[in-house]
Amino acid sequence: MKRTTISLIAVATALAAVTGFASLTGPDGGEPVAGEAPARLPVERSSLLCPAPSSSDLAETQYTSFTPAAKPGAQPGAKDGAKEGAEADSAELKPSSATLADPDAAKDDKGKDKNKADEEKDEAKESASDKPLLALKEPGKPVSAEESGGQAPALVGTATGRLAPGWTAQQTTTVAAGGGRGLLGVSCTAPDTDFWFPAASLDDKRQDYVHLTNPDEAAAVVDIELFGKDGALKSDLTEGITVPGGSSVPVLLSTLTSDPAEDVTVHVTTRTGRTGAVVRSADEDSGSDWLSASADPSGTAVLPGVPADATSVQLVAFAPGDDDAELKLQLAGATGTITPAGHETLHVKSGMTASVDLENITRGEAGSLILSPAESGRATPVVAALRVVRGKGDKKEIAFIPATAPVGERASVADNRAKGALLSLTAPDKAAEVKVTASAGTEGGSPTTKTYKVKAGTTLAITAPVPAGLKGSYALTVETVAGGPVHASRSLEIAEDGIPMFTVQTMPDDRGTVAVPEAEQDLSVLDD
Repeated sequence: MKRTTISLIAVATALAAVTGFASLTGPDGGEPVAGEAPARLPVERSSLLCPAPSSSDLAETQYTSFTPAAKPGAQPGAKDGAKEGAEADSAELKPSSATLADPDAAKDDKGKDKNKADEEKDEAKESASDKPLLALKEPGKPVSAEESGGQAPALVGTATGRLAPGWTAQQTTTVAAGGGRGLLGVSCTAPDTDFWFPAASLDDKRQDYVHLTNPDEAAAVVDIELFGKDGALKSDLTEGITVPGGSSVPVLLSTLTSDPAEDVTVHVTTRTGRTGAVVRSADEDSGSDWLSASADPSGTAVLPGVPADATSVQLVAFAPGDDDAELKLQLAGATGTITPAGHETLHVKSGMTASVDLENITRGEAGSLILSPAESGRATPVVAALRVVRGKGDKKEIAFIPATAPVGERASVADNRAKGALLSLTAPDKAAEVKVTASAGTEGGSPTTKTYKVKAGTTLAITAPVPAGLKGSYALTVETVAGGPVHASRSLEIAEDGIPMFTVQTMPDDRGTVAVPEAEQDLSVLDD
């Protein structure tokens, strides 16, 4: 018999290159088998998916792509000749094969196929999808592109080599008037198989679409579950939704059930393949924005970046497990943590959506909402999100803040402007120190770095630093230096005709590195 020795570090690194996630543990799920604290190496491949921006002819969309510069001493990419076989540096976002067009437009009123002219348009569109809309050239310097109108496509993309670790893309759309009016911002998502969206709605005044984007060649099959205040909503249309390869499919939630539930939790799972998922919400009275997925179910949750001038804040939570959750509500402000009077706790029944109107909870001081078990030792996993409104009367604007994971080692958000970008940093448990870097601009400027200290139980709300000599837009990168954990979000405001249009993006760890063992292990297989 022959013995073939396989390096465990090689196996882990290969897994990281393909998935961006790998961690080596012992057979019992305990400490790494190497017996040493695992080293962290940059991932070699990342994927991102951006939904189709808007169906409005008035829509103006800016896409921005960015990868933070590597730390000194980090493993270089193929361009620097780090290792044989390393992937070349590339980060491209290309149009998917479908736009946010009316799904019924594929047939005429008699149910016939598209005419020849439409087919020719499809062929031209397919050819255009081979060309990148956005191609990043180097770490540390963002690039941007613009699209106008309601036919801007969803984007799919992959980054490799030095451009993969921490790659992020932002999609920002301004719609000045009409039913979809608002500033709609979303950080493009990585493909996955499980998403939770509290704070969606089936109300008559809301039009909420879940956008499903498939990055792969093979079709994906998706299931959508809807949960209201009394539990699961009945529907025969939520299972086995097919998303063709390389395409994006918007699904209007109100077509999935006849129940006009005001507050709904949406659960998206893929039974075949993988997708990106995000909810686009349009409110008849308060504008529109994107609702990104909540952090994974957890016994505690942090929702950072509630504006100081919020006129309405609604919390929506859901307990996906078998147990009810009794949550303690706290607001972390500039000087400490308070419990909002009259809203000390929230009871969330298992499998049911619970909501509470916190009104103008911030009262002129920006803050972050912290959810934790009301009773020590009884942590029940929940998902949560905030629906936030600024302005009054016909000058109102809506945004959403989902629960988010900590910044961890590093997190970035792209498309910040010279004015209107606000950074919220929350340390719910322990004091922390963070480093914030404003990158070079898309059209010019020099990076700027500042360090901030965040006291325990507080939220530090700061005007985002701006690179010197900025031209264009830029990216912000937050790194945890000491203490923590720290949860962060970026708010971007672009006022339009007296309406305080704004959007909030949370900043979870970018997962730009993967754990691998310090030393090689001998995994031997026997060959006949």
